[in-house]
Amino acid sequence: MAGGKEIRTKIKSVQNTQKITRAMEMVAASKMRKAQDRMRAARPYAEKIRNVAAHLSHAHPEYRHPFVIARENPKRIGLIVVTSDKGLCGGLNTNVLRMILHKMKEWEAAGVGVEVCALGGKGFGFMQRSGASVLAHLSGLGDTPHMEKLIGPVKVMLDAYTVGKIDSLQICFTRFINTMKQEPVMEQLLPISGDAMGSARGHWDYIYEPDAKEVIDELLVRYIETLVYQAVAENMASEQSSRMVAMKSASDNAGNVIDELKLIYNKTRQAAITKELSEIVAGAAAV
Repeated sequence: MAGGKEIRTKIKSVQNTQKITRAMEMVAASKMRKAQDRMRAARPYAEKIRNVAAHLSHAHPEYRHPFVIARENPKRIGLIVVTSDKGLCGGLNTNVLRMILHKMKEWEAAGVGVEVCALGGKGFGFMQRSGASVLAHLSGLGDTPHMEKLIGPVKVMLDAYTVGKIDSLQICFTRFINTMKQEPVMEQLLPISGDAMGSARGHWDYIYEPDAKEVIDELLVRYIETLVYQAVAENMASEQSSRMVAMKSASDNAGNVIDELKLIYNKTRQAAITKELSEIVAGAAAV
């Protein structure tokens, strides 16, 4: 059994760790509320522009954008992977990366190649270790998503789709459900399919001003950028929620460890006192 001094040192070490995890829990709770408000504020716009794009895929305008034209038998798939830059957030990144790895193995078995755009340090590091082809990456997203940072990597993937380097574009991120639940999801960005997005088929016609090509080109690029921004906002809200829960669990576990160590320390101290008393009694009896 360890000595009393060693046990006291362990107790002190766990108590210091508990202070850190409690502080991180409080910081994550504060950031979580802001991230959730930001994510919820962006949802209505993202849903509306998604509906417009879905209706546009069923429309029959004089100009058909390449983003709404389905390609038969895709040979290469573009994948935008959204993860966090930092760890200590439970299984948030593990769950989404496990799902991505499973899908990549399926595509590889079907003879389909994958080109990756990694948003977040954890995803970028994982893709490098797994030997994936990374076209673009962005780290240091911070606590607030900024569209001007996201435009560059997104444009790389859109240009790759336009020139035919990839035939489909998917995005994978963690959707925020509530504070205790977040789920990894994969959505198709390109080609835009109203059927896949749940839009009923119908005769959709729009009046374009000044020109159909100019309006549709700008709209669909904005559509992709908006959905990527929304995915990053969802992932950040999920990250802070997951980190808060993970740090609370760590603090509770540290408290349990401290209680166990204190019990062991008291038993050790009691055994030492009993032994000392036995030695005193034995010495007195010998005298």
